[in-house]
Amino acid sequence: MEGLPPIEPYRRKYEEIDARMAAPDFFNDRRRAATLSREHQKLGELIELYERFEQCGRQIEENRALVKDAATEDELKEMAGLELPELEARAEALKEKILFAMIPPEETDSRNTIMEIRAGAGGDEASLFAGDLYRMYCRHAELKGWKVETLSMSESECGGFKEVIFHISGEEVYKSLKFESGVHRVQRVPVTEAGGRIHTSTVTVAVLPEAEEVDVEINPEDLEITTTRASGAGGQHVNTTDSAVQILYKPTGMIVHCADERSQHKNRAKAMTVLRSRLLQAKEDEERAKYAANRKNQVGTGDRSERIRTYNFPQSRLTDHRIGLTLHNLSEVVEGNLDEVIAALQNADYGAKLQSLVESG
Repeated sequence: MEGLPPIEPYRRKYEEIDARMAAPDFFNDRRRAATLSREHQKLGELIELYERFEQCGRQIEENRALVKDAATEDELKEMAGLELPELEARAEALKEKILFAMIPPEETDSRNTIMEIRAGAGGDEASLFAGDLYRMYCRHAELKGWKVETLSMSESECGGFKEVIFHISGEEVYKSLKFESGVHRVQRVPVTEAGGRIHTSTVTVAVLPEAEEVDVEINPEDLEITTTRASGAGGQHVNTTDSAVQILYKPTGMIVHCADERSQHKNRAKAMTVLRSRLLQAKEDEERAKYAANRKNQVGTGDRSERIRTYNFPQSRLTDHRIGLTLHNLSEVVEGNLDEVIAALQNADYGAKLQSLVESG
């Protein structure tokens, strides 16, 4: 159809998944089965939309032919002409829905997520804001019915965090939170500021899709694993046993440290989870960079040096610099009400992908 990419590849994909779902062992891998079932449903909805669009197109052609045909009775010609604007508007709306449905889903959208929050510039105030962001995301997860599990944390003396790493599980968590990666800037009067001056501090957030063992291949010889005595909060047992685990991935020099659990075995498992996710994210960033080179309007994800958002407390203002979004309900946002921000970012990303799809189609 005019203005739309061909539907045939989507039909073939639908039929291919249909055949796989009929296999006796399809539900052996429940997570994979759930992902394919969702894709199958979305492809079915796309094909149905396309068929409705085709039917609407046929009606438009029939009405135009009636209007042009000199032999058509005047009353019928008038009715056909009056119906045309409504049919054309319906076709345009269906076309837009089809294009959005044709945007390929990212495989990791349905994954759980590992978030890493680190204090940046600003000393104690940056650490306090890192704690505020951690609570904001935990509260948002609670509102969404997601589950949060802390993997590692390094508390600061002022009560915030130098670093905190946590796992969020639930329905399409990564799809919702992936645009949170980047530098978050806060402007406010610190509790330690006697003169009432506004300070600017930064916190870095990284959002990683949870990786499975099949996503990244790790050679055990590339790992250097050491155990150390944990320090900080956690009780006497944590402080007197070599339970902390540090993993060095030699090919990249990447280091993961985990000391949150009393069990060395559990800390090692958590550290490996973080390592796999970081490696998967690095692989995805490389692919995304190739894709982004051909996009004029990109909503950034994954670039930890990109300043994405400013939280201005004196004016109760939140600004997302990537899409020019400004909200004046900062107190609600920091309490975990992120839906409006997330929806705006997703819509901007869909718009950019839609433009790319139209240009390539």
